[in-house]
Amino acid sequence: MDSKTAAPSINDAETIPSTSQTQFEAYAPAEPPSLWKVFKSQVGSKEGWWGDFDWKTMCLPSILHKQKTKTPFWGLNSRLPLGLAFIMGFQHSLAMVSGVVTPILIMTGSGPASLNLETADQQYLLSAALITSALLSLIQITRFKIWRTGYYLGTGLLSVVGPNFASIPATSAVIKNMYSTGYCSTNVLTDGTIEYLPCPRAWGAILGTAMVCSFFEIGMSFLPPKTIRRLFPPIVSGTTILLIGCSVISTALEDWAGGSGGCASRPATGYYSMCPNIDAPHPLPWGSPQFLGLGFLVFATIVLIENFGSPFMKSSQIVIGLIVGLIVAAACGYVDHSTIESAPPVTFLWVKTFPITVYGPAVIPFLIVFLDNMLESIGDITASCDVSGVEVDGEPFQRRIQGGLLADGINSFLAACMTISPLVTFAQNNGVVAMTRCANRIAGYCCCFFILIYGIFGKISSVFLAIPSSVLGGMNAFLFASVTVSGIRILAYLEWTRRDRFIVTCSLALGLGVTLVPSWFTHVFSYSGDNAALGGFLSAIETIVDTGYCIGSLMAIFLNLVIPAEWGPETMKELEEKEKREREEIRDGFINHSITEEHPLDELSTTRTINP
Repeated sequence: MDSKTAAPSINDAETIPSTSQTQFEAYAPAEPPSLWKVFKSQVGSKEGWWGDFDWKTMCLPSILHKQKTKTPFWGLNSRLPLGLAFIMGFQHSLAMVSGVVTPILIMTGSGPASLNLETADQQYLLSAALITSALLSLIQITRFKIWRTGYYLGTGLLSVVGPNFASIPATSAVIKNMYSTGYCSTNVLTDGTIEYLPCPRAWGAILGTAMVCSFFEIGMSFLPPKTIRRLFPPIVSGTTILLIGCSVISTALEDWAGGSGGCASRPATGYYSMCPNIDAPHPLPWGSPQFLGLGFLVFATIVLIENFGSPFMKSSQIVIGLIVGLIVAAACGYVDHSTIESAPPVTFLWVKTFPITVYGPAVIPFLIVFLDNMLESIGDITASCDVSGVEVDGEPFQRRIQGGLLADGINSFLAACMTISPLVTFAQNNGVVAMTRCANRIAGYCCCFFILIYGIFGKISSVFLAIPSSVLGGMNAFLFASVTVSGIRILAYLEWTRRDRFIVTCSLALGLGVTLVPSWFTHVFSYSGDNAALGGFLSAIETIVDTGYCIGSLMAIFLNLVIPAEWGPETMKELEEKEKREREEIRDGFINHSITEEHPLDELSTTRTINP
């Protein structure tokens, strides 16, 4: 707002003061108005479309305007000007789109832990991910009460959903197992390089397994959130999220250097002697300075926007960094335009399908994915309530948590039916709402509209497929590191008793160790008989143990259940104070002992008279 204006002309805007504890103070709960009636009342007036808003503060970089003005806060059901709703929805969609497409790009890309799908299949799945995200986000934003029960479906917040990053390490481990066991085919080239052939049936097996495992989250959503937190406390969720982030950063760095496929091993000759292959528009050896420079350009753009960008730019910094990198890559001849030219102008769901099966070795890894979904959603929905200015405790808050978990579970099942991996409520929602001060649900519907447009028009979604791996790597390094930091942030709230340190130490010892040396358990089982059930069981064990976040989280869950809370209850602060007191006592005792031996107290207390 301008300083001359005390309040926006739309009198329902909520300017809520910040506190040191939360982003916004909660306003008193009220019966939600009919958004359709609010929409109709605003359509016929200029004020209803544009209001009286300080566009300069919102759009210009912070270095271009020194005067700090207070931006109005638009609550869930405020009368947000419709033109502003479209703009807010558009920038929210830009902040979400990278999170929607990145998991699909990684899981369907090239390499021994990816599906190596044909370009047409990748184009379809990118569009399907965007369409699925747009349609199923409507469930979270709208919120439905289940008939004749006290349960809800959805949060009723501006909660956009998309493919969960936790699916990436689970899918990578499962696909790697599929190639090693012959479930997916490989080909040895004349130069000895292993070519991993496209494996669409593996995607069908992953979708079928996700369908079955989604009922775990659906069932758990009917438990009180306090019970879920007691079963899976922050020491478990923080360790799991930390290990998930660590397990995928290496993929981002490989892409940053040129690609994570066959070219990453730098063969001297053959099809993959250059990255991404010798038929690419501008192929170079893996690790070339040009690739590293492109990735660094994206990374540096994100850093600069965070420091000097406007609120609009900061909420879209990932996509802006990606666009800058893409423009430079296209100018230098690194972009393969054929992927855009071959993409269909318009597409939709089920244009391509995959045979649905259940893959036994993937069940436990995906159960842990849905466990991570629950733990992540509880934290994200809590943060969304906080920044949206609604209750963060009490019965209304508990109902939002329950509705959000149930919606994530059902959405994941529906997403698998729509040929997409499990979905989760995005944490990016909180950052965008906090920056723009817009938690309005009409803006959320506009966001879903734009994401739907990105998916339906195949030429738009295919742009992401044309982006060079090094550009994606620079972006993904930032995204995946933020996942790791989220785990560290959760662990930082622990009291760090001896029990906490022991559980985290054991979990990270296995989780990080397996992440760094992924083949350490590969040669334990040497069974080669005809018993398919036994072979599948041993393969499942190998997949679990060779997946860092999987074995680490299982260890954290087990130790948290078996180690009594009374064991080592002292916190780190208490132990440090105890050690300090012991050191002081030792020091004082040493001094007193020395004085007693060399100068007895009676001698020191006696006044001596020196004779002349």
